[in-house]
Parts: sequence; C-alpha cells; structure tokens
Amino acid sequence: MISPKIFPILLVNFIGILGYSIVIPILIFIVTDMGGNGFIYGILGAMYPFFQFIGAPILGSLSDRIGRKKVLVLSQAGTFVAWMLFLLAFALPKTQLWSQNTEVTGSYIMTLPLVIIFIARIFDGFTGGNVSVANAYLSDISTDEDRNKNFGKMGASTSLGFVLGPALAGILASSALGELVPLALAALISLVAIFVISTKLKESNPCVVDTGELSTRSFRRFFQVEHKDCYQEGDIEANPPKKGWGIVLREPGIPLLYAVYFLTFLAFSLFYAGLPIYASTLLEWTAIDLGIFLAYSSLIMILVQGPLLSRLSDNISNQSLILVGSLLLSLSFFLLSVDSLVILYVANTLLSIGNGLMWPSFLALLARTGNPQIQGAIQGYGNSMGSMASMFGLILGGLLFETMETSVFAIGSGIFLIVTLLMGANFLQGNRKTVIDSGKTVTAG
Repeated sequence: MISPKIFPILLVNFIGILGYSIVIPILIFIVTDMGGNGFIYGILGAMYPFFQFIGAPILGSLSDRIGRKKVLVLSQAGTFVAWMLFLLAFALPKTQLWSQNTEVTGSYIMTLPLVIIFIARIFDGFTGGNVSVANAYLSDISTDEDRNKNFGKMGASTSLGFVLGPALAGILASSALGELVPLALAALISLVAIFVISTKLKESNPCVVDTGELSTRSFRRFFQVEHKDCYQEGDIEANPPKKGWGIVLREPGIPLLYAVYFLTFLAFSLFYAGLPIYASTLLEWTAIDLGIFLAYSSLIMILVQGPLLSRLSDNISNQSLILVGSLLLSLSFFLLSVDSLVILYVANTLLSIGNGLMWPSFLALLARTGNPQIQGAIQGYGNSMGSMASMFGLILGGLLFETMETSVFAIGSGIFLIVTLLMGANFLQGNRKTVIDSGKTVTAG
C-alpha cells in the first residue's frame, strides 16, 4: 500500500527514470551509427556524471534554501532541453570533424551530430540533480519508522521505470523511424514530469530562509524565495548550518558512506560501460535483446525492493541488508565475467536481488545520517561521489573491455568485496560500541 504522502515523489521518480531508461538500450547503436565506437561511447557516458558531479551539490544545497520542488522543476527542464538537442542531432548532416585510429582509442570518426549529443549530455548532467533532490525530498517526509520502506518503494519505482523504458525502446526503435521515436518519447516524458512536479508535488523542505546573497532580484522573484510557508512545523535556526564539502564530511559516519557510494557507482559504471559493448559485439544482440535483458533485471528488483524489502526491513537492520546485498553483487559480477549466455542471466538475477537489497537500504542509512537541515547537501555531495566514480568507471570500462572483454566485470566483483569488508567492519565496530555502552550503563546502575 502506497501512502498518498509519498505517491507524488514516487510518480516523479518513475517518470524521470522512464525517460532516461528509454535511451539506454539504443545509445550504443546511435553512437556507432554516427561514427563513434566503444571508446567514444565510454567518453560520452562519462560526460553526464562529470557535469553532474559539478551540478548536483549546487542543486542539492539550493534545494535546502529555496525548496525541493523548484529545483526539481529546474532539473527536469534541463533534461527536456537535452532531449531536444538529441533530436536536433538527427536533423544534422554527418559532417566529419576529425577521425582517429590508435591502439588505445580504436577507430572512430567524430561527426557534427556526435558533438551535439555530447553537448546534450553535458547540459543534462549539469542540471541532473533530480535524483539527489528527490532522495532529500523523501528523507524530509519520512520518519524513522517508515524510512526503509519508503526508500524501498522509491527503488521499486526506479526499477519499474527501467522495466518499461528498455522494453519500449526496443519496440519503438524497430519502427520505420528508428531511434527518433524513443528520443521524442523521452522529451515528451520530461514535459509530463515538469507538469506533475508543478501540480502534484507539495514542498517538503521544512522551512526555507531568505537567501539575500542570491545575486539578482529577478532570480529571487522567479523562485519566490522571499516568502514561503512551512510544510511542517519546526524550529528555525537564526543562522542555518553551513553546507560546504568540508562541513558535510565532518558529519559522523558520512566519510564511510561516501566511500561506499563511490565504490558502488564505480563497479556499476564498469557494468553499464561494458554490457552494451558486450551485447552489440560479442553477443550480437539487437536493441530489443538488450532491452529485454535490462527489463528482466528491473522486474526482479521491483519484487525485491517492493514486497520483500518491506518485510525484511522490519526485522533486519540496514547494515545487514547492505552486507547481504553487496556479497550477492560481488558474486554476480564474478559470474558476469564468464562468457556464457546462461551464466549471464544467472548473474543478472543475482545482481538484481543484490542491488534491490543493498541500494535502498544504503540510501535509507544515508538519509538518517548527519544533520537533517543539510540533507539536501548530503545527498547532493553523495550524488557527486557517484558521479565522479561513474566518470572514471565509464571511461575505464570502455577502454578495458577492448582488451579484457568480459574479464572487466571481475574488477567490479572485487570492488563489491571491498564494500562488504568496509560495511562489515563498521557493523562490528558499531555492535562493539553498543556492548561497551550497555556495560557502562549496567555498571552505573
């Protein structure tokens, strides 16, 4: 049962992921059709997280000051502009700008449409703080009792978007207009998301202070930051807490969680860089085949993140779920390195279960860590850690797959093993501290 309180943000998240996931199965084919190769695909994939690394903390901190809703509208508008640039690329001639053929980069031709697609990904990345802001929004409206379940449902809405998106992409891309139809649908979905945010989403940030340091009167008037009602009652500090990178890192527990954030995205970026190349070259899959594979993965995650995680979170701690999930992810990435179609689907199943258990539990743990008044900044900087890891991982994955092929996934297996060890050590340390504190209490009594 979904509470009416969280349904709008789940709907916004689903719509946003649906628009994004529609393009995933066809992007590698778009890049190669326009002159690129695996190396260019990796570089293009890194553009979004690199500029998200810059933009997410800005948008996250801004959402603490002017409200989550306005920043979500701004972010989604940037996504819409990016999709329009994507469509523009298809209308341009494939004019060659330069070409290269080396052992490192392979053979590719940089064309004018490819440059426009790079610009689109850059623009979308810089305004792409919607994930961190949506997580901060969910943290605002969640209590300690329902936070785990709410983040599980958020994960399920993400997975549902990934089920329908790739499936739609495969079907629509096989039409007479090819990749144009999925891209046009992605742009339309962005417009729908803007409408839903504007009309259905209530502001969640408890109170927003006057931001006198914003430079222009018109900017202040546009976002209406001079006066704003509180979503819920609460004390307002005269001097709101600072939210710089150094301040956030001083929050207890944040450095470890950011390390896990970075490593998780690093491993998954190797997967997302290598899988499309693996599918289109060694497996000779079509966009439909890749779409089915990704939809299958997301369908399993819906089942795990929805009913299963809701039951488990009542009796099992976040740390334990993270440990189990990261172990399954390590095993799944190891199996991905085996060149077999049957083993590939077994690995995909374990990966989906592990991800479904680990990631919502991790986000719930992050959401209850640190000062609630800077949760937007915490989520924004966390998103930047993921973006930085994705930037390196996507480039590295594209390069390594050229020489290592499926063995590149074994690196991801090792990374998740490190995550398991880090969280395990932290879990044991926390239990030891609880026992010591309990002993002191008994002695004092």
